[in-house]
Formats: sequence, structure tokens, C-alpha cells
Amino acid sequence: MAGRSHAAECIIRAVRLLLASRSPRRARLLREAGYEIEVMPADVDESRLDGESPRRYVARLAAAKAAAVGSRALGRIVVAADTIVLIDGLVLGKPADRRDAASMLGRLSGRTHEVLTGVVVACDGRRRDAVEMTRVTFATLEPARIAWYAGTGEPDDKAGAYAVQGIGSRFVERIEGSYTNVVGLPVALVDRFVRQLEAHPHSERRANLAPARLPTQRSGAAPRNGADS
Repeated sequence: MAGRSHAAECIIRAVRLLLASRSPRRARLLREAGYEIEVMPADVDESRLDGESPRRYVARLAAAKAAAVGSRALGRIVVAADTIVLIDGLVLGKPADRRDAASMLGRLSGRTHEVLTGVVVACDGRRRDAVEMTRVTFATLEPARIAWYAGTGEPDDKAGAYAVQGIGSRFVERIEGSYTNVVGLPVALVDRFVRQLEAHPHSERRANLAPARLPTQRSGAAPRNGADS
């Protein structure tokens, strides 16, 4: 229809979100929340800039990922994210090897760390962005237990070298904030941004876009399931 705005296009064509990430955990989170998605990985340089703060770092990478696929996403809502673990001002990304994973786990043992995820949700020049922070407290881990977990291979592709939705859930004593953020994507935040990018939604379209809400997690209890960092 002539004169139809880009915002309207975002509604008409946004039944399927475009996920600018290779993370199977993020894809699973969105699907479990009721979204249909298409995965379009974004290849960006993930090097941290000199003097760049952790918050600025994840925000910049999420924006870069969204921009990398934006030209191929006309009328589509793009979701991009980047997650890190932060402790003592040190950024923990994915471990280089199992020795590195064991070192990260030793640093997290018996302490509280932060999980930061930069999120961008965009469509045809309209954009929402934020950095979500969750605090996670680990139990004290004996060296033998750390070595065993590193040897399972589960930490290999996870920021901070653990999977809160997997075996790593055994080590989590308390979560303060969004559980899905620790997995790799704060779903409630994404949902809010998607709704903000909708323009004059029809009720039937809203039904297609509105995912079921995840149950509220009580801090102090590690949830049973989820998906990535």
C-alpha cells in the first residue's frame, strides 16, 4: 500500500525475529518464549578497545552485530546481543582452553560476579538498546571439582566458563536479576523492546508476537533450565 510507513512494515513482517547471533542458547531462549526466529550470524571484530568500560564494550558489540545484518533485514526486527562475565573489573569471555576455563572458575569460586549483556532490538532505523546486569553468587569450589567440570567440555563456549542452565547450575547459590540474562539474553527486556517497535498493532498480530512470560525466579534458588552466555 502506498504511503505505508517503515514502522508499519515492522509489524507486518516481524512475526519472525532476525537473531544476529550464532548462539544456540539465545535462539533456544527466544523459541521457548514463543517467538519464531531466523538466525543470521553477524561477523564482527570482538576485540575490546583500549580503556573501554565493560558496559560500553558489550553495548558496542551488540550495536555492531545489529548493524552488520541490518542491510539484509528490511522490515524485520533484528535482535543482537553480547554477554560477558565481570569480576574484580576483569572481563571474562569464553575460555581459550580448559586450563583457562579452570582459571576462570577458580576466580568465581565462593564469590559474587556480574553478568552483563548488551542488547539491541532494531527495525528500519528505529532502535532500542540497553545493558542488562545480573549478579550471580557461586559456591566455593574445590580444585578437583573445578578440574572435573572443566573436563566435561560444557564451559568451552560459555562466557565465564559455566552454563547456568546445565551442569554449572550446581555451583550457583544465588541469582539477583534476570536469569535468562545469565543464559545469554534477557528475554523480558527483548520483549519490551519488540513491543516498543510495534506501531498500531492489530490484536491478531500482537498475539503472534507476544511470547509467554517466563516464571519469576526467586533469588536464592538456581533455576533448572534455560539456555547461554
